[in-house]
Amino acid sequence: MRRELSSGGVVFKKLQNSKSPSSPRLRRTSKTLWLLAKSAPSKEFPRSFWRLPKGWLDDEEGGKKTGPLARGERKATEDEIQNAALREVREEGGVNAKIIKKLGTERYFFAVNGEKILKFVTFYLMEWIEDIPEGPAFETEKVEWLDYDKARKKLTHSGEKKILDKAKQVLDSGLQATLV
Repeated sequence: MRRELSSGGVVFKKLQNSKSPSSPRLRRTSKTLWLLAKSAPSKEFPRSFWRLPKGWLDDEEGGKKTGPLARGERKATEDEIQNAALREVREEGGVNAKIIKKLGTERYFFAVNGEKILKFVTFYLMEWIEDIPEGPAFETEKVEWLDYDKARKKLTHSGEKKILDKAKQVLDSGLQATLV
């Protein structure tokens, strides 16, 4: 069984409204939206699925092969894991974001061309800064900003639903936006 090490982000943005629909007085309210990416079909994964932006810590041969960090041949530093997460959010989500807090590492099992793979993905809670002009890269068919309930329902994999739950819990706890 092959191992792969990846990182990614659970990206949120807050929309501000100048008044609440339940009150005639002017009052600031906010709504939180979560970023999801729909994968583009590929040879390895012919069916699209909704996911959180994530990917290998590093790669070789123009993204066709895992690099030494992603294979676990060298232990990645926290900076390398964070930089990979920010890069994947740019590539798969088409946005720049800042890291707010490390959420943890999820473990996935899957197979590609009959080969079993054990994948570890370290996720970070991230706050949206801006959309990038070029948008998401070729691995992404489209992105959507959704409220929590719709995002959770749309995510394909249960492990990512769990990490979205954790991100919402951390954000709802009143965490201040400070860098890790």
